[in-house]
Amino acid sequence: MVMDKIRALFKKYEAFISYVFFGGLTTLINLVVFWVTHEQMGINWAVANIIAWFLSVLFAFFTNKTWVFHSRYTTVWAFLKEMFLFFGARGASLVIDQSIMWIGIDLLHVGAMLTKLVDQIVVILINYVFSKWIFKKK
Repeated sequence: MVMDKIRALFKKYEAFISYVFFGGLTTLINLVVFWVTHEQMGINWAVANIIAWFLSVLFAFFTNKTWVFHSRYTTVWAFLKEMFLFFGARGASLVIDQSIMWIGIDLLHVGAMLTKLVDQIVVILINYVFSKWIFKKK
């Protein structure tokens, strides 16, 4: 009886639970790549953030498509359209991402990693909304 309720809850919130799990991994990739490129390699924060964004968005595209929203394409064009929309929407969130980083690092003089952590909370919420729109059930 309890297991049935747990299964029902999981089924009801499966997309959200999967998004949180893979979003966590995506965020981890973003943070680690940013840390390596900026903190360890000394690359400018703005460039390091774009590198981290690209690699994490590439990971997010395939995990969101496959395991979160279970999107299946029937043609190469459909795949490319989803990828274009996904990267386009994430590009919009990159503008917000870079803006938060600029405000935190350059204007408020907060440490880069602390700014990045706060930034990622905002970006995760924005990206969930965008992803729901892109991978909507057909």
